[in-house]
Amino acid sequence: MLLVVGGFVAVKFLEGKIFWQEKEVAIAKDHPLWNSQVRIYTKSNYRYIVANGLPNHETGSFPNPRNPNSIKAQSYQFRVPANPRIAERIAARKLGRFGVAVNGVLFNPGAAEYWRGDRNWQYEALSGKIDLGMDANHAHVQPNGAYHYHGLPVGLVAKLGNGKEMLLIGYAADGFPIYTPYGYSEPRNPRSPMRQIRSSYRLKKGKRDSGSGGRYDGTFFQDYEYVAGAGDLDECNGRFGVTPEYPKGIYHYYITQEFPFISRYFRGTPDDSFRPQEGGQRPMGGQNRPRPGSMPPPPGFPPDRPPPPDRLPPFPR
Repeated sequence: MLLVVGGFVAVKFLEGKIFWQEKEVAIAKDHPLWNSQVRIYTKSNYRYIVANGLPNHETGSFPNPRNPNSIKAQSYQFRVPANPRIAERIAARKLGRFGVAVNGVLFNPGAAEYWRGDRNWQYEALSGKIDLGMDANHAHVQPNGAYHYHGLPVGLVAKLGNGKEMLLIGYAADGFPIYTPYGYSEPRNPRSPMRQIRSSYRLKKGKRDSGSGGRYDGTFFQDYEYVAGAGDLDECNGRFGVTPEYPKGIYHYYITQEFPFISRYFRGTPDDSFRPQEGGQRPMGGQNRPRPGSMPPPPGFPPDRPPPPDRLPPFPR
């Protein structure tokens, strides 16, 4: 994997570890199966993520009987606020994409499958009630070849740490950081014990009054409800607190082991670079590209094809 970053924070993968520095770092470490390339850097008030969307870890077999698509390189160019702010209102995830991992793979939690086409009843991708051909990373492939995560990317976590640390794993479209399921017991106290962070969503009680009927069992997104105080997190699956990268505190999201896994709502304002292309999204996704003019492409990065296999574009000065 080639990972180059710079500016406010820098990341490099080395022997399964992640290191943070305030200068540009470049390291080449290829996965035997995928030529994963990603560049994360800050310039002015934005953090830019340029990637080919290929994972830096082993994946399941694609295509497979439940997911007939092959993994292909993409041409991702995203930007997020470097200093994100809480919005006045919570925003629903209407972009199709919640964020992007530090390896350049998308977080796209929602399924594009509905009960008999009724959009009031959306299948929950990780419910176990519907087989969408997921691999061990809770990921599968869109028709355009985009590999994407619906839950915790186990292979990526293994490269970053031991899985029981507070690991920065990506950025949401609104700029707030995304972490693995572990965090401080006391959100504002970095000396407090580390433990697994819990979602505040629970299955509804009773039976569905429409759709397929039957008891709420997690088959559908609509089977769940947010219960304030039931866990550690708010309805966006996040909270304010200190993190290793933000010792003064910041709002941040978690990818939890239970629903919603990846948040379905934004606490901030998502950037337009994550917005789907005109014409909508096909079942199991489609290649969604930034609207013209929504963000300036980094110098040397052709907008109509993935980065060349041997290099990423020059680092902007």
